[in-house]
Order: sequence, then C-alpha cells, then structure tokens
Amino acid sequence: MSSWIICPQPRLHPKIKLICFAYAGGSGWIFRNWAEHFPETVEVYAIELPGRGRRISEPVLIEINSLIQTLGPKLLPNLNTPFVFFGHSLGALVAFELCRWLKYMTQLTPVQMWVSAARAPHLPAETPPIHNLPEPAFIDELQRYQGTPASALKNRELMTLMIPALRADFSILETYQYQPGLKLSCPIVGFWGQQDTIVSKNEVLAWQIHTDSFSLKEIHGNHFFMHQPMFPQQLRQKMVKLL
Repeated sequence: MSSWIICPQPRLHPKIKLICFAYAGGSGWIFRNWAEHFPETVEVYAIELPGRGRRISEPVLIEINSLIQTLGPKLLPNLNTPFVFFGHSLGALVAFELCRWLKYMTQLTPVQMWVSAARAPHLPAETPPIHNLPEPAFIDELQRYQGTPASALKNRELMTLMIPALRADFSILETYQYQPGLKLSCPIVGFWGQQDTIVSKNEVLAWQIHTDSFSLKEIHGNHFFMHQPMFPQQLRQKMVKLL
C-alpha cells in the first residue's frame, strides 16, 4: 500500500471502496474508525497527504496541480473495484479535481462523490487569504474555523508541528484557480451543517452545476459535523443502497 493511502481495516472481498479526503490540516487517521460503521463488503481508504500523520517529516505540497499529478498515479492501482469519494471541506476540492484527472487519464469515475461542508469549486473566494499571514495572525484565523482545539492552538510545540501542513492546505485552497470543464459523470451528494458559519447552504447547493444528479443532506452541527458519532451511520445508509 502506498504511503498516500491508509486502510485501517482491509476487507477480504470488498465490493466497493470508500475513499476519504480530509479537511485542511487533517490526517487520514481521522477516518480510522469509519470501517466499523460499514458492511464487510465496504473497504475504507483514507488519503494521507505529506506533512502530517505518519508522513509528518515529508515536504508539504502547496498547490492543487502538483498534488493531483502525484496522488492520481498512486491511487490508481487501488481502483480495481467500484468506489465512492468522500471529501470534507478542502478534501472535497481534492476529490473533485481527482475525479477530473481520472476521467481524462483513464475514463474511471466514482459511483458517487460525497462533498461535505465544502463550497462549490467554481465559486470565487469571499475572504482574504490567510496562508501567508505571520504566525500569530494565522493562529488567530484558525480559531474562526473551530477545527483546532483551543488547547492545541496554545501549545507552541504542537503548533510547530501542525502549522506547515495547515499553511500548505490553505495555500492549496486559496491559490486554486477553477478551470471550466465537462460535468462529472457521477452523482454528487452534498452535506451541509445547519450551524456551519464557514460554508453556507447555497455554497454547497452550487455543486449541482457540476453533475446531472445532485442531492443535498442537511446535518445538525457546525463546520466539523463529520466528527459526530452518528455521521458515519448516515453515510452507511447511502452506501448500503449502492451495494
């Protein structure tokens, strides 16, 4: 298995794979328990970008094209069964561009793509970039996203380890330039947190222009509702329908 891919609970005879992409600064290990929520025929993969988790010592990637051009060939050998992409926030953008790469290079496409707490990729940025801010100001901005515990933000040693990956991921997000193209050939399911102050419902609904089949599921919670214990159970219900 490539260092780019984590598979905490391999299945003997998977019928479908759920491939997960984390939010900015997140490690693939945030999905380590998800396989427990799915049938034995579903194998869960998580993408581990350099600069975090077990790849903490590796140089980070700071723009989307180099990320996709490197990740695509690493993932391709594992797409030997039907698969679903799940991406949360930044992870949805990575999943979207990877879908485009796969379609162009191989004609492969996911059975579905699930985009969670993510603005549609064609929408222009509405907030100033933060990835190049001085460290104190950058940490202040991270508080607004509510994804890093206050105790972690105050821990200088921990933040020294986390900040390179966080800056890199925000650079990927903030330097991204959408290029118009064909619609995806897979259905897209959007998930939106009803208390999300970072991404609006309309920004998630805007994904519908990228497919001929779109649906929206509202979730009780803020921008990081994916950490709620019941959220993987809701994904299970959708996955079972695909088996």
